Amino acid sequence: MAIDAEGHWHHEGRRIARPGMARLFSTALRRAADGSYWLVTPFEAGRVEVEDVPFVVVELKVEGEGKGRTIHLRTGLDEWLRLDADHPLVMRPPPGGGVPAPYVTVRPGLEARLARAVYYHLVELAEPAADDEDLLGVWSAGRFVPLGSVESGA
Repeated sequence: MAIDAEGHWHHEGRRIARPGMARLFSTALRRAADGSYWLVTPFEAGRVEVEDVPFVVVELKVEGEGKGRTIHLRTGLDEWLRLDADHPLVMRPPPGGGVPAPYVTVRPGLEARLARAVYYHLVELAEPAADDEDLLGVWSAGRFVPLGSVESGA
């Protein structure tokens, strides 16, 4: 089994075309202490090769405004989560390096990368932090979520 960088599941080199099947497999996905991914059932466990992270966020919905805003994220497997303390967002380079990308915790040990269009939507909602004009972020579920710093251009 393998999951590519776009969050598509593959078995024996062929993409799993049925979304329900991939969704079912995702419920049994676990991450080991060494960072490897495994499908774990009561009867057996099998390793899953993951190119980046197992999920990709493909949609963003917003409720409310300002500090009262809540941001909801939908993965490509149709799982919704709130951007909150249980589902924090971090910016970090993808595997192999490069420009930092946004990642959010889906379940303990399992993350999703925000698709570029979703990240741009999130950036459109960004505002300066109250105590640091150079730090941009968004409010969701009562928390300020940093997205990055603005470089001064003078």
